[in-house]
Amino acid sequence: MIRQLVKIAYAYKRCDIIDRMSKSLTLQELIDLIMQQAKTKGFGTTPEEVDVPEKIALIHSEVTEAYTAYRHKNIDGKDGLTEELGDVIQRVLHLCGALNLDVEQAILQKLEHNKDREWRWSELNESSHKQ
Repeated sequence: MIRQLVKIAYAYKRCDIIDRMSKSLTLQELIDLIMQQAKTKGFGTTPEEVDVPEKIALIHSEVTEAYTAYRHKNIDGKDGLTEELGDVIQRVLHLCGALNLDVEQAILQKLEHNKDREWRWSELNESSHKQ
C-alpha cells in the first residue's frame, strides 16, 4: 500500500506527502491525492463538475462489490473485500473533496455523538445482536 501511495504521490508531484509516507496519511492528505488524480483523469473536482446522485450510486455499487467479495470469501485477492472497500473510501473521499466537505471533522463529531449513545437492540432486526 505504501509503495502504491508513493507512486501516486510522485506522479502528482506531491513530495510533501512522500516525506510523510512513513507515517499514516490524514484523510485530508488522501483527499488531496484523490483530487489530483480526479483532475488528471477528468473525474471532476468541483460541485459543478460532479453529478452527486451518480457519485452516490457509484459508492453504492462499490459497497455491493465489497459484499459480493465477502460472500465469496475473497478478502485480499483481486476484486477482494479489501480492494473494494478501498474503492468505496476513494469514491467517498472524492465526493467529499469535490463538495469541499470536512469529512474528518464529521467523523470526529459522530464518534463523540455515539460515545454515550445507547442502541435498543431488542427493537432492531440486527442478526449480530439477536437476544
